[in-house]
Amino acid sequence: MSSLFDLSGRTALITGSTRGLGFSYALGLAEAGATVILNGTDAARMEDAIGQLAAKGHHATGHLFNVADEAAVEAVFHELDSQGVLVDIVINNAGIQHRQPMLELALADWQRVLDVNLTSAFIVGRAVAKRLVAAGRGGKIINIGSLTSEAARATVAPYTAAKGGIKMLTKAMAAEWAQFDIQCNAIGPGYILTEMNSALVDNPDFDLWVKSSNPTQRWGRADELIGTAVYLSSQASNYVSGQIIYVDGGWLATL
Repeated sequence: MSSLFDLSGRTALITGSTRGLGFSYALGLAEAGATVILNGTDAARMEDAIGQLAAKGHHATGHLFNVADEAAVEAVFHELDSQGVLVDIVINNAGIQHRQPMLELALADWQRVLDVNLTSAFIVGRAVAKRLVAAGRGGKIINIGSLTSEAARATVAPYTAAKGGIKMLTKAMAAEWAQFDIQCNAIGPGYILTEMNSALVDNPDFDLWVKSSNPTQRWGRADELIGTAVYLSSQASNYVSGQIIYVDGGWLATL
C-alpha cells in the first residue's frame, strides 16, 4: 500500500512555498520522497525554508519569481530545461488576500488578486503541462481553491472570484490534459491557522464564528492538508481528475 503514495523519483514545484500552507505541502511531498522546488519572492524566507527542509534531511532548491509574470515563469522553466529538470508535480499555492467592500474596491486591487490567485495557476500549469506532453510523461497539477470556491463572504470579492475560477480552471485542465495522463485536481482548504489568517484568529468575533460554524468547533492545522496533497500527487489518484477536495472539517456540509 505504501508504494501507492511513494513520490520517489518525482520532482515537485510548489508555488508560494517559503512559509504557511505552501511550506507544509513542500515538507509533506519531500517526506513522501519527492524532490521539491520552492518558490517565493523573498530571498531571506527562501533561505530559511530551504534550511528548515535540510534540517529534516531533505534537499530542496528554490527560485525567486513572481508567478503572475509570464516572462518570469518562462525564464525559470527554461532554466530548468537547461538543467534537464522535468517538473511532474506542481501545486499552484501562491495567493494573496485583499479585504474591502466592493463599493470601495479599486480595479487595480481586483486585478492584482485575480492575477496572483487565478491567472498564475494557468501560467504555471500550462508551462508544466506543455513540457510533460512533449516528454510523453504523465503528471499531476494541483490547484489550491478555498471555501470561497463554493460560498461567498462579504469584503473578499476578488478572492472569491479567483477561487471560484480555480475550481473551473481545474476542470478545464482536466478536460484537455487527461488524455496525456496528466491529472488535474484542486484542494479547498477550510479555515486554517496560518500567518495569512492571523488577523482573523486574533479577532474574537471572527474566531467565535469560525468555531461555532464548523462541526469540529476549531480551526484546521496546516499539517492536516498534507495527506490530501500527497494523495493527489501520487499514483493513488491516477484516475481522479477535475475534482476539488475540500479539507474543511465539514464546514460546507452544514447550514
